[in-house]
Amino acid sequence: MIDNRNLTMLTDFYEITMANGYLESGMAEDIAYFDMFFREIPENGGFAILGGIDEVISYLENLKFTDEDITYLRNKNMFSEAFLDYLKNFKFSCDVWAVPEGTAVFPGEPIITVRGPVVQAQFVETMILLLVNHQSLIATKANRIVRAAKGRPVMEFGSRRAQGPSAAILGAKAAYIGGCAGTACTIADRDIGVAALGTMAHSWVQMFPSEYEAFKKYCEIYPDNSTLLVDTYNVLKSGVPNAIKVFKELKPKSMGIRIDSGDISYLTKKARKMLDDAGLQDCKIVVSNSLDEYLIQDILLEGACIDSFGVGERLITAKEQPVFGGVYKLAAVEKDGKMIPKIKVSENVEKITIPGFKKLYRLYDKDTNRAIADLITLVGEPRPEGDGYEIFDPRNVWKRKKISNFVAKDLRVQLFDKGELVYERPSVEEIKQHCAEQVDALWDEMLRFENPQTYYVDLSHDLWELKKNMIEETAAMNEI
Repeated sequence: MIDNRNLTMLTDFYEITMANGYLESGMAEDIAYFDMFFREIPENGGFAILGGIDEVISYLENLKFTDEDITYLRNKNMFSEAFLDYLKNFKFSCDVWAVPEGTAVFPGEPIITVRGPVVQAQFVETMILLLVNHQSLIATKANRIVRAAKGRPVMEFGSRRAQGPSAAILGAKAAYIGGCAGTACTIADRDIGVAALGTMAHSWVQMFPSEYEAFKKYCEIYPDNSTLLVDTYNVLKSGVPNAIKVFKELKPKSMGIRIDSGDISYLTKKARKMLDDAGLQDCKIVVSNSLDEYLIQDILLEGACIDSFGVGERLITAKEQPVFGGVYKLAAVEKDGKMIPKIKVSENVEKITIPGFKKLYRLYDKDTNRAIADLITLVGEPRPEGDGYEIFDPRNVWKRKKISNFVAKDLRVQLFDKGELVYERPSVEEIKQHCAEQVDALWDEMLRFENPQTYYVDLSHDLWELKKNMIEETAAMNEI
C-alpha cells in the first residue's frame, strides 16, 4: 500500500545473527512467546490509542526472503548455508494475538503476543514495533487534539512535515482513527479511504492581480467548497472584506474562511462579527497555524469563534513527545510440551517484564458500561466473575478493591493461527468508530490532559505470585 519493496529485511541485524545462532544451536524450532507492550503513556496522558495492527497483518502475510536478500547475507560471510537455505524456504507459521486497532490501551498490557518457532517470533520484532509505535503515537496525539476541539472537526494537515512518505500516509490513517475528520494527504484518501480535504495556499492569492480576483475565481471553480484563505495580506482590513464581497456576489453553496496566522482568538471573534453583520451567518471559520490540544483548549476558553481546525506538524510528528516506546520481550518458551515462563529483571521496576502466556480482560460496570480496570491473567485461569471479585494494584498490593455487577470482556483477538490469517480485518471507518466507543467507555477524569485519573492494570493473584516468585528466584541466583 505504501512501499512496493519487500520489507522483510527491515529488521535489526541482531535478529538475523540470533536466528542463525538459534539454527546452529539446534534451537530454530523451539517455541517461544514474545509480548509487545509499552511502558509510559505519551505526555503523561490517561491512556493511549492503539494503531498499526492492520499494517502488522500485511507485513506478516508477506514475509519472504528474495534471492537478493540471500545473496546479500551470503556476502556478509557470517551465516551458514543451512541458515540461508532455511530463509530461502521461509514460511511464517506463528500464532499471533492482538488487541484490536483503535482500542484504548495502557502500560504493561500485552498488546501483541507472537507464539512460534523462536527464529520467526524473534525476527518480526522490529517491524511490529515500528508499525505499532508510530501509529499508536499519532493516533493518541490526534485523539487528544480532537477532544480539545469539543466536537469541532479537526483536519490533519501535516504531510509536508512528516518524517518521510510512510509517516505521512500512515500518520494520516492513525490521525483519522484517533478522531480526525480527514487529511490533506491525497494518497491516504486514494489508498486507505481517509477523506482528503483542503482549500488553497497563499500562493493562489498571490498569483492574481488582487485578493478579490483570487477569491472570486476560486468560488467560481469550487462553488460547493468555497473556503478562502484570508490572511495573505491583512485578515480584517482586506481578507475578510474581500471574502464577504465575493460571497454576497456569487452566493456559493458552501462558504468558509481560513485564518493561518495572527492572534486566533482576537481575529476569529472580529471576523465572526463582520460575517454576521453581512448576513453570512452560515459562513464557517477554519483556523490552522501550529496548533495542538493545549492551544486549542486555551483559545476556545477565550471565546474564539471557530468551526473547525487544521492541525499539522504538532500532530503528525507528535511534537511534544515523538517516541511511543513500545518494546518486544520474551515471556515464555515451550519445552517438551510444557510452557516455561521467562522474566526480565531490572533495577528499574518499570522494566521488569510480566512472565508467561497471558490473557487480557477489560472489566466493565454493567450499569454504566464504563471501564473499571484491566486485568491480566495466565491462560487457563478462570474468567473473572462473581460479586466481591478482588482486584489489586500489582505495585502497591495494599490498594485493593472488591467489585461486583461487572462483566469481563476479552480484550485480544487471534490474528494468525499457525501462520494463517483467521481475523476479519475491519475497515478504517470501523476502526475509527471502535476508537470512539472505546474512549466513551472511559471515565471523564481519565480524559484530562493534566493529571488524569490513573487507570489500573491489575494482575491476577496467580500471575502476581508467579512474577514475585521469579523475581525472588532471580535475586537468589545472583547473590554474591
